Amino acid sequence: MKKGPESSKELSRNDPCWCGSGKKFKKCHLGREQPPPRPKASVSQNPRRILIKTEEQLEGIRKSSRLTRDLLDMIEDRIEAGVSTNQINEWVHEETLAQGAIPAPLNYGRGKGPRGRPFPKSVCTSINEVICHGIPNEQILVDGDIINVDVTCIVDGYFGDASRMFIIGEVPDATRKLVEETRKCLELGIAQVRPGGKTGDIGHAIQTHAESLGYSVVRDFCGHGVGVEFHEAPQILHYGTPGTGDLMQENMVFTIEPMINMGRPESRILGDGWTAVTVDGSLSAQWEHTIHVTGEGCQVLTG
Repeated sequence: MKKGPESSKELSRNDPCWCGSGKKFKKCHLGREQPPPRPKASVSQNPRRILIKTEEQLEGIRKSSRLTRDLLDMIEDRIEAGVSTNQINEWVHEETLAQGAIPAPLNYGRGKGPRGRPFPKSVCTSINEVICHGIPNEQILVDGDIINVDVTCIVDGYFGDASRMFIIGEVPDATRKLVEETRKCLELGIAQVRPGGKTGDIGHAIQTHAESLGYSVVRDFCGHGVGVEFHEAPQILHYGTPGTGDLMQENMVFTIEPMINMGRPESRILGDGWTAVTVDGSLSAQWEHTIHVTGEGCQVLTG
């Protein structure tokens, strides 16, 4: 799920409206307000090309990353038992537009998404056994749930991407530990980021910690370059061997977003074409930041 919304010219009358209302385009914004233009790619779409960002690009990515962080802060003040995942989506969608930005997930994948279905909402909400890409709906959060909210916004054509876990009410100690140790995995991965290092160093640190606790690391999804596009090279695996992978260079920007399962590492995709769940029904947790490789180490742009 790595693109911004398409233009209105690509929407048919019966498609879901670009605004995220859930109504058909013809019943909502057809002939009225037009969707925000999708930012044009400023680089080649060669998936193997690692972009070294310019200072102008970095400043744009910093702005989008700050807004992403602020949106997650807003959720943190509101999320609780009794809130639906659709409500979370509405909060993020409305505030993103109010800030003059674009919710990157909305309509991502048109023509290219799973089974040709674009992602229909402005955030991903992944509860309990959902690993990632959960679609907001009328499900109500209840005491004992854990939920990951994944936010990506586009500001002036630049992307900032992050996600957080939220614990709803009281949960068993084992559940709380999964959430906390997954965050520790993210922190250990970030600690490996420096110019001259290899991306395998990140994955090795995450895998070693997770597996030492009896958890498993999801291998079906990974972190990625980000900033000028939603999804750029390199892939950031959350497992691996130190000294292998791509060379980290100053002014690279990428996400680290470990997905850690209490049970087996495999995933399966539900019938909606997007929602990834654990194959054994075990709990899954994820934390994510956008990271800038600096001359001395790194900066967490969404922190």
